Amino acid sequence: MLATLALEAGRAVSNEDLVDELWSGHAIGNARNALQATATRLRRAIEPGLCRRGSSVLRGVNNGYLLEVAPECVDGNRFLDLAAQGAAHLPMRPERSLEVLQSALDLWRGPALLDAGDGLRVRGAAALFDERRLTACEDLVGALLSVGDEARAIAELRQLVALYPLRERLCELLMVALYRTGRQGEALDLFRWARRRLDEELGIQPGAPLQRLHAEILAQDPALRLPGAVLPSQGEPAAVSR
Repeated sequence: MLATLALEAGRAVSNEDLVDELWSGHAIGNARNALQATATRLRRAIEPGLCRRGSSVLRGVNNGYLLEVAPECVDGNRFLDLAAQGAAHLPMRPERSLEVLQSALDLWRGPALLDAGDGLRVRGAAALFDERRLTACEDLVGALLSVGDEARAIAELRQLVALYPLRERLCELLMVALYRTGRQGEALDLFRWARRRLDEELGIQPGAPLQRLHAEILAQDPALRLPGAVLPSQGEPAAVSR
């Protein structure tokens, strides 16, 4: 219930929507009483540690409940805002991008909405947060490469590529990082590995950005050492994620 209301911080969620979210697929005798009992337990759990002025932060309203906090007080919203700011700074201010993106990722403490149930709202929000977290990780590594910290970028990318082997953007960034540190052979080996994985698991070939990068490494293109080499390609299809 807390997760569902926090996703709509400051806005009311109807009793019907809350019941669907909390008990979808499960028969309950009296939905309204069950909801009231859950709200009572929730107040007891969260309100002793909250600073409030005279009224409950969890309020019952006409046919619903709302969590009376500003949206920016919810870490999920703060993360999305900081991640967007960091991405916007990346092309021109990579140092600032690095700082903001690190602040965004520091808000995480594990999988999104862990143990918050499997209702449609929570599942959809968790998928959004997880995807945006991965994109923020890609942007963070891009910022590291833009400021010349290839060693840290490679360390981060090794872990990410192992976790998401079908994420072509991660392979692109790691190939650039390896090439810039004089490891052209490893960069080309990584391309062959990624191509094989995509073929075996999805029956597809690498996308245009990854194939183009492979050709540029073979040609030892000087542009690979420029900051723009690590920026996302504009107008390209999204990389396959897993």
